Amino acid sequence: MARDRRAGRNTAKSGAGGHRRLKSRVKTAKGRKTSSTRWLQRQLNDPYVAAAKREGYRSRAAFKLIEIDDAYNLLRPGQCVVDLGSAPGGWSQVAARRVNGEKDGTVIALDLTEMEPIKGVEFLCLDFTEPQAVEMLIEKLAGRQVDVVLSDMAAPATGHRQTDHLRVIALCEAAFEFASQVLAPGGAFVCKVLQGGTEKALLTELKRGFKKVRHVKPAASRADSAEQYVLAEGFIGASNC
Repeated sequence: MARDRRAGRNTAKSGAGGHRRLKSRVKTAKGRKTSSTRWLQRQLNDPYVAAAKREGYRSRAAFKLIEIDDAYNLLRPGQCVVDLGSAPGGWSQVAARRVNGEKDGTVIALDLTEMEPIKGVEFLCLDFTEPQAVEMLIEKLAGRQVDVVLSDMAAPATGHRQTDHLRVIALCEAAFEFASQVLAPGGAFVCKVLQGGTEKALLTELKRGFKKVRHVKPAASRADSAEQYVLAEGFIGASNC
């Protein structure tokens, strides 16, 4: 399946482009590792980090969702959205801004790390891999069907590419299983995976459950990062999954 590049076209529109900045250099301080210096220098020179501060987003990751949504129009006023792996809250901020307006929407966020409150977002501090997490999410929904399930969840990196890939796929499978229980007909599912694609069995299930399935890599995903997102649109129904 070819990767869809449309999510990376609206960088200037999202606020990260159009601002030429001089590069900052960071000296290697005593006691600081070279890798830490490189990370700090990359942060200082990252236009998305600067744009996040300028526009009030908690992380540069907000622009990944902005670019995906600008390209595919997933988030609309009045919708119900669930954000899995939400901390520190960049995606939740974007979702809340876009589903509230002429109609008030609902955003329910979940993460095992505490997250500072966001207006328009209901937060649950839970480990999604624990059995009670899904039960509590469904209880929180109180019978409401969900229009969009977002998952930016990632397991701690081991440094072993295949192991990391399998861990991310396991989280994606769990998120999809939840989505298949709560999505309204026509709903959408966005989930982080790693380059190399989605496992064949999971991809087959996604194609059975949704009208369109594609991989996207927004421009806000760093070029040297292996992450991309599987985007499934037009939920057909749990009976097909």
